[in-house]
Amino acid sequence: MRVILISTYELGRQPFGLASPAAWLRNAGLDVTCLDASRQSFDKDYAFSDLVGFHLPMHTATRLAVPMIEWIRQLNPAVRICCYGLYAPLNASFLRSLGVQHILGPEFERDLVGLATGSPIKETSESDRSTLPRLSFVTPDRTDLPELSRYATLQKGSLRKVVGYTEASRGCKHFCRHCPVVPVYNGQFRLVPTDVVIDDVRAQVGRGAEHITFGDPDFFNGIRHAMRVVQALSTEFKGLTYDVTIKIEHLLRYRELLPRLRETGCVLITSAVESFDDHVLAVLRKGHTRADVETALKVCRQERLSVAPTFVPFTPWTTMEGYCTFLEEIERLELIGQVSPIQLALRLLVPQGSPLADCSELQSFLQPFDTKRLVYPWRHPDQRVDRCSDEIGALVGQRTNTSRDALFSEIWELAHDQAGCSHRTRTITSRGRAEVPYLNEPWYC
Repeated sequence: MRVILISTYELGRQPFGLASPAAWLRNAGLDVTCLDASRQSFDKDYAFSDLVGFHLPMHTATRLAVPMIEWIRQLNPAVRICCYGLYAPLNASFLRSLGVQHILGPEFERDLVGLATGSPIKETSESDRSTLPRLSFVTPDRTDLPELSRYATLQKGSLRKVVGYTEASRGCKHFCRHCPVVPVYNGQFRLVPTDVVIDDVRAQVGRGAEHITFGDPDFFNGIRHAMRVVQALSTEFKGLTYDVTIKIEHLLRYRELLPRLRETGCVLITSAVESFDDHVLAVLRKGHTRADVETALKVCRQERLSVAPTFVPFTPWTTMEGYCTFLEEIERLELIGQVSPIQLALRLLVPQGSPLADCSELQSFLQPFDTKRLVYPWRHPDQRVDRCSDEIGALVGQRTNTSRDALFSEIWELAHDQAGCSHRTRTITSRGRAEVPYLNEPWYC
């Protein structure tokens, strides 16, 4: 049995979604090849494998997979194709229309082995995600993946670190309306045993990793487990740094543990702020307010922990004046160097299965589902907002080597001009992106 596992995009990280199932399949005695299409070219012979599996952890990865699926089926109409990961069950009907025979959810490893060996499995559909399996996790196998040095790095000033990636937990206990984890996990949460996490980190350190990104949707969902993991990490790997994703709500609830994060090597916390508008935060069910954001930032700064906020600045409720206020808040809170420019351009994404599709406040804005873009499109009643979103997105794409402060000033001028309101000209300071640690792959899904 020959199996090929394909990743199209995992935010510039070495694909955990290939390494983990590869270990399961190889332990079962199967011939497995891993292909990271973001770093490697596709060999036509792969289309003649016994089973081709696509990992679809996010929207971008799914869209990139579509032409590859179509091409593979053209090369070999009899090929057996499986899609797995968060976005596979959300787009099951569409994927099946492309000729995908098997749809697995985010807890996929055991069922991939079942598919490859002919054992009975329970496939996942859009309407049946009530209970996800509990797996006995094994250490991922990264043997045939590209070297870590070919992926995103951690930057701070002139310092550059090779980055590894692992997961200490899966799923999430929370129900943020715009999050793709919610419709699949539905509040379910899975812990990866500490020894498996550390084994995975050990293997990556052996391959040159100097920093580890934890990809958990929220690292503090299982707070005791999280602290056991970072304690074990710091005990064995002296000088290794790491970054995590933590909700604003959890940064405040567990603020007494933040010094321990810093002491064990944490240098960066990603947090989904999303908006400074309390109405938008309520619609998205984020569990925090604008005031909470300011408090959390202050607490983290006191503990010398850098926060990288993520935002969804363009929503149907955004006004031009509100967007200008959003930029002014970023400046006031001294976040310019900590915000990836792509975060200033993102539009609210409403994919298949999203709770937002049933949100009464959004209904009047949504258009029919677009199978090419795999979203429910929406247009803003004020055309200036959509125009501003498009222009800022294009600007960010053209200025990838511009300092964050300088690019922020360009966006500031563009937005205030679009809004037609008087404004002061920003002075670009010497402080810039080099002063805070950041991962050099833009965050978007």
